[in-house]
Amino acid sequence: MDAAHRELTDAEPDDETGEEAALVVGTEASGERLDKFLAAALPDLSRSYIQQLIAGGQVLVDGQARRPAFKVTAGETVTVVVPPPESVVLAPEPIPLDVVYEDADVLVINKPAGLVVHPAPGHASGTLVNAVLAHAPEISIGGSNRPGIVHRLDKDTSGLMVVAKSDRAYNALVGQWQARTVEKGYSALVHGAVEPEAGTVEAPVGRDQIHRQRMAVTPKGRPAVTNFTVRERLPQATLLDVAPETGRTHQIRVHLAFIGHPIVGDTVYGRARAGTPHLERQFLHAARLGFRLPNGRAVNFEAPLPPDLAAYLGRLRPAEQPDER
Repeated sequence: MDAAHRELTDAEPDDETGEEAALVVGTEASGERLDKFLAAALPDLSRSYIQQLIAGGQVLVDGQARRPAFKVTAGETVTVVVPPPESVVLAPEPIPLDVVYEDADVLVINKPAGLVVHPAPGHASGTLVNAVLAHAPEISIGGSNRPGIVHRLDKDTSGLMVVAKSDRAYNALVGQWQARTVEKGYSALVHGAVEPEAGTVEAPVGRDQIHRQRMAVTPKGRPAVTNFTVRERLPQATLLDVAPETGRTHQIRVHLAFIGHPIVGDTVYGRARAGTPHLERQFLHAARLGFRLPNGRAVNFEAPLPPDLAAYLGRLRPAEQPDER
């Protein structure tokens, strides 16, 4: 499994040395509490963990330690040192799973928004991995904190994921991801009117050289390709079907922001959430997933929009005009 884990983590912070992030406060965040600003800028870290970092002197504002309630100002630089993660003892936890399909080799689940996939700083428990270990204890941990995990979704992205329950399934799935034969489809609502009706974004994605906890389109990044098709046009927004060919960290969010259409509700690569009062996360959902089982049989799965995204979409759709005849 080592090669696959390197593939999953090569765009992430170094697990051995930790990570330092330098974040410049934008005008839209001016006046926010320091801990709230960091929680939005570093969504993979819990707010309680961020407060621990602040209390431990690992967060500086223009070189000075501040309290969590300190109000940041536009132009200030907030430096965060995230220590390397401590070794985690994985424990099964009875967290409910929305199981779409299961056999002796694989488990396909519909992940809810807010659920972290595997243990990370600030999320030592309560993850999808903990839930999977309780649901399928036969999965081999093998010294990894990501047993069975061959791909990921961001914490606040919902939708379909497949988990390998056996070694042969793990190897088969990793091979398909590396060969780019897995069919992935996302529903994404973005700001603005997207033109044309379909397109492709082909731009390398790598670690942002200034905001080290973010990704960006950069010449030093890895090749990344994202295809999109317009599904529905709404007032000041467009609903897209997105099919990424590659799987870089935050790829869809970075690519759509790069072409001037950030995902609605994405406070890291898009706009402040003040403009989306009825949406608590980015409007991104893994709606379709297709791959081959270890026996070679092709399978395809779909997951409808979860209630929060469906409700928000309903708010945007113009009300039908009454028939005056």
